[in-house]
Amino acid sequence: MCTAATYKTKDFYFGRTLDNGFSYGDEVTVMPRNYPLRFLEMGQRKTHYAMIGMACAVESYPLYYDAVNEKGVGMAGLNFVGNAVYRKREEGKDNIAQFELIPWILCQCATVGEAREFLPRINITNIPFNDKLPLAQLHWILADKKESVVIESVEAGLRIYDNPVGVLTNNPPFDMQMAALRNYMALSVQPPKNTFAPGLTLDAYSYGMGAIGLPGDLSSQSRFVRAAFTKMNSVSGDGEKESVSQFFHILNSVDQQRGCCKLEDGNCEVTIYTSCCNADKGIYYYTAYDNHQITGVDMHREDLDADKLVRYETIREEQIRMQNG
Repeated sequence: MCTAATYKTKDFYFGRTLDNGFSYGDEVTVMPRNYPLRFLEMGQRKTHYAMIGMACAVESYPLYYDAVNEKGVGMAGLNFVGNAVYRKREEGKDNIAQFELIPWILCQCATVGEAREFLPRINITNIPFNDKLPLAQLHWILADKKESVVIESVEAGLRIYDNPVGVLTNNPPFDMQMAALRNYMALSVQPPKNTFAPGLTLDAYSYGMGAIGLPGDLSSQSRFVRAAFTKMNSVSGDGEKESVSQFFHILNSVDQQRGCCKLEDGNCEVTIYTSCCNADKGIYYYTAYDNHQITGVDMHREDLDADKLVRYETIREEQIRMQNG
């Protein structure tokens, strides 16, 4: 289970939580412009936009969970179990395997508007990466500083939704996630007004009572509502440190703590990492479950005209700064 969000101050920020019971060995991965990018049906891209994101590299291929390209377009895949439907190869379509979708779009699209032009041509195929990595059932959020969309391959076909809140979680399908916000129209960041009954005097006894009813559980629908409310009402300065700090606070509102969500195998689902990428500057920040210190990787400090991946293992051990020595 995961949550993705966008945020805009002076710059545009894109990130997500990745919630799971275990890690595949996540690394912050920079793909330079000349890294040979091979696709099963669409040939090879010898040159393309550079990108940075969190990935698991298998057989020298970066399987991105989320990434941002050098033009400021971000994309993340989130679990969509029970609803995702991929298909066999279809003649006349751009046949893209599920694991290829993020690099396929980010390697060539400078805006979401450009991606809209060829998304209808895409057929997401049901070919796994290898025998040990089965197909992940996903849907995707794609965003830049101007707009955000959600991409879902379902039984009825490929669906592209405008995403006015810039947030995505898992199930149900995105149109149902948005429809559920109607149940919370009365929530407010302001103190509530007494409309309980005429003639009955009731006073607020605490700050924050305007948001009574905001769901606090860990289900994907509740996380969508909570993240949307937090993000849409969020206020911060427009400096880098203020913006990054606020973005992490937004996603921390849906953090999953060990022990609160048990899985069928007995493990606990936790927020393995939380990311925040300044899409305008190409700086990828992250925290890990056992490391709350924000760590950053700047893609522009790498040779973006190189032809090899640059990979940084995530720092997972907690780093505590003692103020009194």
